[in-house]
Amino acid sequence: MRLNTPRALLFDLDGTLIDTAPDLAAALNHILARHQRSPLPAAHIRPVASYGAKGLIQLGFGLTPRDAAFVPVREQLLAYYRQHLSEHSRLFPGMTSVLAQLAEQQIAWGVVTNKPAWLTEPLLAGLQLADQAAVIVSGDTCARSKPDPAPILYACEQLRLAPQATWYLGDAARDMLAGRAAGCVTIGAAYGYIHSDEQIADWQADHMIQHPADILNLLSSCQ
Repeated sequence: MRLNTPRALLFDLDGTLIDTAPDLAAALNHILARHQRSPLPAAHIRPVASYGAKGLIQLGFGLTPRDAAFVPVREQLLAYYRQHLSEHSRLFPGMTSVLAQLAEQQIAWGVVTNKPAWLTEPLLAGLQLADQAAVIVSGDTCARSKPDPAPILYACEQLRLAPQATWYLGDAARDMLAGRAAGCVTIGAAYGYIHSDEQIADWQADHMIQHPADILNLLSSCQ
């Protein structure tokens, strides 16, 4: 697929823009210890980090939202995580250069995530990114979250850009579904939080990247 220079790049948050898995893993293991359960290796937790508290609790406790014990465990996990949002979370290696290049080319960037605003906004602020983002759309900003395209369309409206003038980057099938339905160019982040048995070719992304630096290569290849 031939690319035109985008007017904006929109990023999924966890597993695409920011490596949040260390703090999410620490939160899960803290709650496991609180319930006298053994900790899980970080490598075991990492692939489910994009699925938030629901995925973490199912992994660590085998609980789903249908279970009575799910809600109190979720509240405990999120309370701890909220207090330790950005202790170890950082931009993925190479992403600082990407954001600098976007600024140089006057290409806006923003975040469209399923993470709720009460976690998204302090996380970005803690990493000094909130003021750089042209738009931030959280999981509760719109009535529907990804894979529905509504949050991406809302971000484009806020930027006053057609979706076709934007790229959407994410590390999950739901990201590509949402981006494609919105009309964006879709970029799959193969470096993100992906199960080893997941077939990323099934995402039908317009492009797949193995490292954030590959975004610079895509930009340089634009017409």
